[in-house]
Amino acid sequence: MSALTAPPHRDAALARRDARLDGRALAHRLQGKYADRITGVISTPGREGRYAPLPEALPPALAAALAARGITRLYSHQAEAWDAVQAGRNVVVVTPTASGKSLCYTLPVVAATMRGEGKALYLFPTKALSQDQVAELLDLNRAGDLGVKAFTFDGDTPGDARAAIRLHGDIVVSNPDMLHQAILPHHTKWAQFFENLRYVVIDEVHTYRGVFGSHVANVIRRLKRVCAFYGADPQFILCSATIGNPQAHAEALIEAECAAVTESGAPSGDRHVLLWNPPVVNPDLGLRASARSQSNRIARLAIRAGLKTLVFAQTRLMVEVLTKYLKDVFDHDPRRPPRIRAYRGGYLPTERRAAEREMRAGNIDGIVSTSALELGVDIGSLDVVVLNGYPGSIAATWQRFGRAGRRQQPSLGVLVASSDPMDQYLVRHPEFFQGAPPEHARIHADQALILLDHIRCAAFELPFLAGERFGPLDPQDFLEVLGESGVLHQEGDRWEWIADSYPAQAVSLRSVADGNFVVVDRTEGRQTIIAEVDYSAAALTLYEGAIHMVQSAPFQVERLDWEGRKAYVTRTNVDYYTDAIDYTRLKVLEQFDGAKSGRGTTHHGEVHVVRRVSGYKKIRYYTHENIGYGPVNLPDQELHTTAVWWALPQDVLEAAFASRQRALDGFLGAAYALHVVATVSVMAEARDLQKAVGSGDGAWFADRDGQGRGTLRDADGQALAMDDDARFVPTAYLYDNFPGGVGLSEPLFLRRDEILARARELVARCDCRAGCPGCVGPVLAADEDGADPAATPKALAGQVLALLAA
Repeated sequence: MSALTAPPHRDAALARRDARLDGRALAHRLQGKYADRITGVISTPGREGRYAPLPEALPPALAAALAARGITRLYSHQAEAWDAVQAGRNVVVVTPTASGKSLCYTLPVVAATMRGEGKALYLFPTKALSQDQVAELLDLNRAGDLGVKAFTFDGDTPGDARAAIRLHGDIVVSNPDMLHQAILPHHTKWAQFFENLRYVVIDEVHTYRGVFGSHVANVIRRLKRVCAFYGADPQFILCSATIGNPQAHAEALIEAECAAVTESGAPSGDRHVLLWNPPVVNPDLGLRASARSQSNRIARLAIRAGLKTLVFAQTRLMVEVLTKYLKDVFDHDPRRPPRIRAYRGGYLPTERRAAEREMRAGNIDGIVSTSALELGVDIGSLDVVVLNGYPGSIAATWQRFGRAGRRQQPSLGVLVASSDPMDQYLVRHPEFFQGAPPEHARIHADQALILLDHIRCAAFELPFLAGERFGPLDPQDFLEVLGESGVLHQEGDRWEWIADSYPAQAVSLRSVADGNFVVVDRTEGRQTIIAEVDYSAAALTLYEGAIHMVQSAPFQVERLDWEGRKAYVTRTNVDYYTDAIDYTRLKVLEQFDGAKSGRGTTHHGEVHVVRRVSGYKKIRYYTHENIGYGPVNLPDQELHTTAVWWALPQDVLEAAFASRQRALDGFLGAAYALHVVATVSVMAEARDLQKAVGSGDGAWFADRDGQGRGTLRDADGQALAMDDDARFVPTAYLYDNFPGGVGLSEPLFLRRDEILARARELVARCDCRAGCPGCVGPVLAADEDGADPAATPKALAGQVLALLAA
């Protein structure tokens, strides 16, 4: 029986249900049983802890509370952070997951609060982390009767509680969005809090990068400006997971020097990482078993062996599918409490809080999650982490693997490769994965459009005075622009806000559409809200006919009210799930500027990006065969934005390339290389600046097919023969992935020669033979083994770049 159709109970011989193993033992078993699927093994030895005594200056009641929770000494990095904070320095703590980073800021903050020496503001990127931290503070408070008042202040906080928090909160736990829209614009209501603000804690600073991080850096500028107005100069304590430049990133975020604490003193167990490539099930076509079937198999083995297991999936749909597979094995008896839980965005807050409590209590044996659990939410002790597909970055991969091993026991991480070319490249080249440094986090706080938004918000909060700076910048030019637009008025040496508008409400830090959809269950006539879905994901998950799963229970979408933001569902019982068929195409609307680029041209202008969901597939559980299709009739998701693009005339292409296929493959590789160097050049995140290859009139676009070759598609997403379009002029685009653009493409146009030169250098100097994720994108094994060096993706991309730079 093939790996695709093997029933879920056939692997019991390998690991009996109650046979207790640890991560190392399971790793050895998997290596022995499935050696043909494991392409790489990375082992990191454990280390002993390094300790320091509790600080003498710690209040006795706080020391007693710590002792009551089993903490009688500190790890060395916690003591180092304490000393730096007591010396009055800003601090960034960069140590692995589960190394006790939260105590680095909890001790100085709680100690100062108990002495009446000031208040603290905690900022977390998600509500789950805020709730988790407040729960920890309350537990510590109760353990020693410390009298510290800690509260969450976010969008779920009732209105009648907000005034009490402003007046009585010693520690206010919030997020950047609430600071931006609800606290700073109303700072006069928070006057007592700001006058006494001594510490600002910013956790998970590695998440504040790209456009989001650039917005947050400006929110910090506004926070420091308001604090100065009230005579406060708070210290910053920051924490970060693994990134390539933690100290530089923290200093860029708060625009001040930070002492870096980077050497962890926490003990850790041995860590074993396996790179797993699913077996080939159809040698003629080169088809492999699905990543989901292998992730399911590994998770079953781990749970049966008594190991607490977390499976990360790339999409919410895959979370539900894998949860169903595991529940079919471990939760088939309804009389027993569930052993498997799903955790993802879209669940109601009560559902997520209940899942977190069950995880911390150790009542759950298997968790299936999206990236929602990548951050430091306390979910108890884990032994095994399985990644169903590569997360997209080295840093995120190690962050997820770091969730296991909290008990200092040997832990196991397994990266199961999907059929995506990037995944396949990584498992064929384990040395690339092992040797690649974590990605750098970058922000560009001075990007003109972002800066203008926050100077507008800052002017609403407090008048600007002559000579005043905003961060390190002179805002005079921006103030004059706002004055000309009628929202500011200059009166002597002051710029006063005169408009009726409330500017912070119109500025989204995350630049996403508003209006989440709610999922309403109408089974048996009831009307119950069971979930919510982000606007951006609604078209992919809530079309009529879709199977929407909540904790693996299937509901069928009967009606979607797009304008009302509601999806009406009923409970169903089917043997399949649904997956949307979508595509993205791009069309040039207006050219702002243009220039000759070698034997081709470069342009900057406005483009129209369309994302369309054209239908959906019905996929049977376990066999994963397509058993039907359905149409989807939803509005296109349209984006008007700005882009920079490169093109070569048709006669140049025909003279330079032996076939259109080679020219198209060359453009896809060149676009990848341009994207890599462009994100570095303008300090953008890859998600903020997108790449595409298509025709200028939107008649066709290109992507890579399952064999890694460039494929032409028409405006409806249908594949075209390579000779269907007589005007074959491929164009490489880099476009801002936000409505109206955020100013990334214009600097790229102005630096077009530099971008091209750096892209050529990137490709030429890369050590790979045929191409890799470091230059032109992942390539298939057939490309690496091909006989014609001139036809490799690397050679073809280099040829396109050379023609554009000639």
